[in-house]
Amino acid sequence: MIAILPHRQKPYAWGATVLLTVVIAVLTLMPSSQADGPPTPDKLYHFIAFAALVVPLGLVYPRHIWWVVVTATAYGGLIEIIQPSVGRGAEWLDLLADLLGAITGAVGARRWALRG
Repeated sequence: MIAILPHRQKPYAWGATVLLTVVIAVLTLMPSSQADGPPTPDKLYHFIAFAALVVPLGLVYPRHIWWVVVTATAYGGLIEIIQPSVGRGAEWLDLLADLLGAITGAVGARRWALRG
């Protein structure tokens, strides 16, 4: 049996998801200052961001978690398509990190939702 969070929690989940979506867009579409500083663990950031992105909706819609993963990954793909137009490079490994993060977040959210 899947323990779905109460209906009153859904607006908070949507709000958190929209906020995370905007934060991810801002951070991934800002011009990169990578050449000025030390290398960053970019793929880890992608992984964490997309894991976090799927959790709120995954908790309130655990039966639809895989649609959340597909949508989040498509969003990551859209970002990769847009990045060259803002002076950043598109990378397949970024998209892979997005996908793996989304899957990990989905598994965690689903397990949390099933605990009840």
